[in-house]
Amino acid sequence: MTPQIAMFLVLAAVAVAGAVSLILQRHPIHSALSLITVMVALAGLYLLQGAEFVAAVQIIVYGGAIMVLFVFVIMLLNAGEEERTNMSRMARYVGVPLGVVFMIEIAYWIGSATLHLNAPASGVVSTRDLSNLLFREYVFPFELTSFLILIALLGALVLARREESE
Repeated sequence: MTPQIAMFLVLAAVAVAGAVSLILQRHPIHSALSLITVMVALAGLYLLQGAEFVAAVQIIVYGGAIMVLFVFVIMLLNAGEEERTNMSRMARYVGVPLGVVFMIEIAYWIGSATLHLNAPASGVVSTRDLSNLLFREYVFPFELTSFLILIALLGALVLARREESE
């Protein structure tokens, strides 16, 4: 086993463990910290692929700015520990099987998509080419994402103000 494969397996295990922890945590701050763990593990996986720019953006933008925003909203809403309830019958008998079918379908589509991928002739892509692609061809999805994040933040502020006034 090469060191790259060993490092991949370690980072993949950390990412999966962080994702499972994200779902199972009862306190929202602990969930946010688990999400940061996932983001850092993904940045390590990007580094293994030779995408240093994407790894740096992953840590700076997602691990830093977006998570600070999430933690700010969690603190603003004063979200406490989550209360656990019994699973409803509908969720148990319909939701769980549909979730399993959905995961199988996603695995199928990812598997069929990876069969048709061709490696680029040159593995080196400059940051200038990447930024031109991002800010020329994909500027609308880029701006739409920032707009959606802004709407989510404003919605959280409105909900927090509504609870204060009641």
